Amino acid sequence: MFIRIGYEIKIDSYADTVLILALSTHSGFDGRMIGTDDARTEPDLPQECFVDSFGNHLTRLRAPAGRLTLWSDCIVEVDGKPDRIDRTARQHDVGDLPAQTLQFLTASRYCDSDILAPDAFRLFGATEPGWARVQAICDHVHNEITFGYGYGRPTKTASDAHREKTGVCRDFAHLAIAYCRAMNIPARYVSGYLGDIGVAYAGPGDFCAWFEAYLGDRWYTFDARYNTPRIGRVVMVRGRDAADCAMITSFGSYALKGFRVWTDEVPQATHLSGVEHDLKRRLISRPACEALVLEATG
Repeated sequence: MFIRIGYEIKIDSYADTVLILALSTHSGFDGRMIGTDDARTEPDLPQECFVDSFGNHLTRLRAPAGRLTLWSDCIVEVDGKPDRIDRTARQHDVGDLPAQTLQFLTASRYCDSDILAPDAFRLFGATEPGWARVQAICDHVHNEITFGYGYGRPTKTASDAHREKTGVCRDFAHLAIAYCRAMNIPARYVSGYLGDIGVAYAGPGDFCAWFEAYLGDRWYTFDARYNTPRIGRVVMVRGRDAADCAMITSFGSYALKGFRVWTDEVPQATHLSGVEHDLKRRLISRPACEALVLEATG
C-alpha cells in the first residue's frame, strides 16, 4: 500500500527562535519512500539533523522573527495490513525483561504510573497476564475517556485524564501506558500518521498518538482511543511519553497560524515509477509535488 503523507505548519516567531522539530519518520521505518520526508522551510533555512536516544529523527534550525512555513510531502509504502494481534503473547517477569525495555517500565512526566498503581491493581489485578491484560486496559480507557480537542492541554498527565475522564489521543495513550507500567508491562508512547484507511472518514487530518507494549519477544501496537486494529500507521516518534516526542520544541515564543496534515492512500492503479523518477531527479517544490501527486492519482 502506498500512502501520501505530509504537513504544512505556519508559525509567527516574535524574535529569532531556535526550534527542534520531530516531524520526520522514525529511524526504524524500513519501507520504501518516494521523495523525502525531510522538513522543508519557507524561507529556506540552514538545518542540522540528528537522531536522539529513542531513534527519532530530529531537526534543529533557527527561525527568524516573522512568518515561517514548515512542510513536507512524500509517498511511503507500508504493508497494508492491520495492527498485528497475538492473543498468546505473554507478559514477562520483570527479572527476565530485556534491559532496553526497563526505561519504559517506570513513571515518567506524563505517565505517572506510581500514582495510578492502586487503581491499576484494583481494575486489572485479576486479569490474565499478557495480551489479555493489555487489551483489558485498552478497553477500559476507551470506554472511560471522552475524546475532544477542547479537553487537551500541555500539562495534562495520565492521572489527570483518569480523574477528569476526558482527553485527546495523547491522553488515551498516556493513561493506558501508565496502567501498563503499574502492572509491570513495559509500554512506550508513539506518535505518527494515521489516516482514515479502511474506516469511515473522521474529519481533517492530524497527527495521532498510540502506544506499544512489550509482550513475548517484541513490541506490539495498541490504541486505546480507537481500540481496533488499523491500517497504514506511519511512526514518526517514540519515547517514554509526549515529553520525548514533541513535534516542535521551541526556545522562544511563537504563535501557531496554520496547521494541515494529510495521510491519504494512493490508489493501486497509480503508475509510481514515473513519479519516483521525477522525485529522484529534482528537488521538489510544493507546486511540483502537488502536480506529481495529481498526475499519479489521476
